[in-house]
Amino acid sequence: MDQEYTSALLGRAVDEFAKLPGIGRKTAMRLVLHTLRMDESAVDGFCEAIARLRHEVRYCKVCHNISDTEVCALCASQQRDKTTICVVENVQDVMAIEATMQYRGMYHVLGGVISPMDGVGPGDLQIQSLVDRVEQGEDVKEVILALSSTMEGDTTNFFISRKLSAVLADESRGLKLTVLARGLSINDELQYTDEATLGRSLVNRVPFVA
Repeated sequence: MDQEYTSALLGRAVDEFAKLPGIGRKTAMRLVLHTLRMDESAVDGFCEAIARLRHEVRYCKVCHNISDTEVCALCASQQRDKTTICVVENVQDVMAIEATMQYRGMYHVLGGVISPMDGVGPGDLQIQSLVDRVEQGEDVKEVILALSSTMEGDTTNFFISRKLSAVLADESRGLKLTVLARGLSINDELQYTDEATLGRSLVNRVPFVA
């Protein structure tokens, strides 16, 4: 048994909580002790929610957002604007944009950005599915590149623009490729941007220039 704790069960619980991002061992200990003070039914509910999330959650086959069903509620909604697709890095960015209440179109979650330093290439992301979706979706009139204003985000923007070059050149489609207005600071990540700034950047989006 770890000499730091009087209980091996306590020590293991602290170890597991400490594996979460941003959680040090002192915070992990506080969370574990708080859990011990909770009603057993509340703890059981907490454990069940985490287990079901891990085993039952799906990813939307259309936009790759987290979903309980094969097609997420946003993609299935008849109230959303099907002519616009907002391309984001992750699920947190979808939530950040939805919180602004300035956008009513569709989404496409890439699952990251191109980052050779981290071993992430185009094939590791949902870029080809985006290209297929745009090429096959004749109703799509605008693709918004809403990636973070980092070197990796800009690289991914450029790569997507190259992949969409053929359909963008087809004047009969009338497809526009836009980016968020630079109300966002360089190196800003969308999920940490305040709602007002993000909302303005979205509303005032501009044509993408490679």
